[in-house]
Amino acid sequence: MKKIIGEYGVVPVVVLKKTEDAVPLADALVRGGLPCAEVTFRTDAAEESIRLMSEKYPEMLVGAGTVLTTEQVDRAVGAGAKFIVSPGFDPEIVDYCIEKNIPVFPGCITPSEVAQAVKRGLEVVKFFPAEQSGGVAMIRAMGAPYGMVKFMPTGGINAKNLSEYLSCSNIVCCGGSWMVKGDLIAEGKFDEITELTREAVELVKNIRA
Repeated sequence: MKKIIGEYGVVPVVVLKKTEDAVPLADALVRGGLPCAEVTFRTDAAEESIRLMSEKYPEMLVGAGTVLTTEQVDRAVGAGAKFIVSPGFDPEIVDYCIEKNIPVFPGCITPSEVAQAVKRGLEVVKFFPAEQSGGVAMIRAMGAPYGMVKFMPTGGINAKNLSEYLSCSNIVCCGGSWMVKGDLIAEGKFDEITELTREAVELVKNIRA
């Protein structure tokens, strides 16, 4: 999982309010060259959207974000989610996922939280909200004593500051929503989402060249 998301460089963070938008969005991301999505579990449409996206594009890496309970873990994985992301470090959720061999990326913004992740053998943690929590400087500082952990920062990251983040060796990939904004989805502008996704993929290539 770490290798796959590392190759993508960007994980689109998606909020879907209508299940009808799930397949068109998945299609847009696949056509844009980024067959990956973190579908936030904060809407009623999330579970079914994950199911529809996973069934239509089984090769797509679809995960569930904003997972707050073990019950949501079961629902998300049952729908086809291949990984779980939580905004903070919840020991119950993390231990539950580890026990069931489900890839989990918990939110960690303090050394104490990273220490708990290291204790459990996690290789990748989320850093959220990234910009508000010190951004790249904070990640570099925490990464010094915890070099065995890679970070997936999310929150306030866009095409303008992506280079700053991906240039940091402690960062494996970034979560971002600029190519899958809610208004674009609501207005059915999936061709525009495809184009923005292509630009993001090209940006990642240029940064890493």
